[in-house]
Amino acid sequence: MHPTAETFATEARENHDVEIDVHEFSEGTKTAEAAAEAIDCKVAQIASSLAFEVGGDLVVVITSGANRVSERKLATLADADPDEVTMADADLIKSTLGWSIGGVPPFCHDTDVPVYLDETLTDFETVWAAAGTPEAVFPIAPETIVSIADPTIVDIRVD
Repeated sequence: MHPTAETFATEARENHDVEIDVHEFSEGTKTAEAAAEAIDCKVAQIASSLAFEVGGDLVVVITSGANRVSERKLATLADADPDEVTMADADLIKSTLGWSIGGVPPFCHDTDVPVYLDETLTDFETVWAAAGTPEAVFPIAPETIVSIADPTIVDIRVD
């Protein structure tokens, strides 16, 4: 197992008492489509953790791979102007969350930031999320994500 994925699994076990079953794919799981193909699941079951800057603050949106995040809805949720919502840059993500783009898990972030969960993910028994690297994912029940990450469950998708 990649050392970064192992670090994530260890943090999840030690800090949240949850065992992570890491699956690694050499072809990568950087996109929801690539992850779904590698795992052999629906794209909608991919729980993509995306980092945005909203009004100067970093937030994480855990969205279904089948959906695009509405920056307008995110701005409304964070009480910010829609012009103040952008994808966060790689350096900010790494320095704040401790993970690199493509490998950001839904929890075990270095810094507590607001987390929003796409309500459509709660339709599934199991979703698949990044486990610290762009090649590593793990299966998890959405209610476990909710109990650990304490996200705000919202309709965040583009209409």
